[in-house]
Amino acid sequence: MNRKLSGYLAGGAVVALAVIGFGGWSVIARPEQARLSVAAGQGADPALPAPNKTLFPTINVATPIGWHAGETPTPAPGLAVKAFAAGLEHPRWLYVLPNGDVLVAESDSPGTDIQTLKNRIASFVMRKVGAGTKSPNKIMILQDKDGDGVAESRSVFIDNLYSPFGMALIGDALYVANANAILRFPYHEGETHIAESGVKVADLPSGYNHHWTKNLIASPDGASLFVTIGSNSNVGDNGMEVEEGRARIDRLDLATGKLTPYATGLRNPNGMAWEPQTGKLWVTVNERDEIGSDLVPDYITSVTQGAFYGWPYSYYGKHVDTRIQPQRPDLVATAIAPDYAVGPHTASLGLTFSFDAALLPPAWRSGAIVGQHGSWNRRPKSGYRVIYVPFTDGKPSGPPRDVLTGFLSNDQSETRGRPVGVTLSHDGALLVADDVGGMVWRVTGK
Repeated sequence: MNRKLSGYLAGGAVVALAVIGFGGWSVIARPEQARLSVAAGQGADPALPAPNKTLFPTINVATPIGWHAGETPTPAPGLAVKAFAAGLEHPRWLYVLPNGDVLVAESDSPGTDIQTLKNRIASFVMRKVGAGTKSPNKIMILQDKDGDGVAESRSVFIDNLYSPFGMALIGDALYVANANAILRFPYHEGETHIAESGVKVADLPSGYNHHWTKNLIASPDGASLFVTIGSNSNVGDNGMEVEEGRARIDRLDLATGKLTPYATGLRNPNGMAWEPQTGKLWVTVNERDEIGSDLVPDYITSVTQGAFYGWPYSYYGKHVDTRIQPQRPDLVATAIAPDYAVGPHTASLGLTFSFDAALLPPAWRSGAIVGQHGSWNRRPKSGYRVIYVPFTDGKPSGPPRDVLTGFLSNDQSETRGRPVGVTLSHDGALLVADDVGGMVWRVTGK
């Protein structure tokens, strides 16, 4: 999960952790345990037990080990998976160009200039789970020219970026969201490298970058871009002044360059996709931490213009979070509940709809597919999989089903990979970015 732990570790606990090492944390913290299953925190009406506040946050990480030759995730019955590309450098996000070429944002957190003991320990924990490394800061282009489902060529498409994430092509302009700005590059079909420097079209909130990923999606008419901007803390820990312009989805008018809020109160929004039957925008959101392994479920939801989704003052509508002071009952009164929970601390990031997934069986072609990066702060762990949520008439209509599992070892101590971005290939296969494994997986029917 892309959540820095600075602000979580305080006082003597920090000193103790620095002295006795990471392995001693469980002794200090007396591990908190989930009381409910992950499934209880899924669906349109998830269980929301009383907050279980602890002196220290639950920390339960899996050691990344990567994939051995010939290993793959475990597909659901009737599905098959193989490596579309291997040996990538922290592949986070995917974008398919009209000619079928696949762009891969190789990226990680830009880090922080604030060098406190707490930040150093936080960085250590992030490295422990395969994140917090030096960002590659580039976009790769993968090409499968012979159509065998394996990319036989790759090259650096754009380099010298700043923690790039979201990408969107409108006409002959390719937009890239760095952690601090949206850039525009000229694009010509078939080219494998863009040498021109990007033109900045909008600044984005940066600074400490507690949640650094900025995703993009074009409006159906191509006149604007939507951009996700995560919060700068768990629940306003650093004061609300540093949250200015954050925890929301903004809309960029490409004609005027004006960036305006579209929906707010979204702690860490990431994946965005247009639901094809209703034309509504949907988003994945990572919810807050430190009130137990069972709270708060991450979610996918349709996005209503002007809506407030609660953060930091409440969650799932009007469930008040008493940790943030002063309270804002006026805002809580307006908060709306999200559509569908996908489990607590699953770090659900990637989102695509499968209606055009021609190479998947019919049972998998009418819903949302979600990449779950996996928890670092739930016991037992959650996520580390790709799930499918069935839809009927533009709304979720049943429990989620696993698409890919096997990223996490049976004893949950190690992880071979962590799924992030998901999208459909030009021919209708599912592509999954695996940043820890350095892979892009391709899923089809058998």
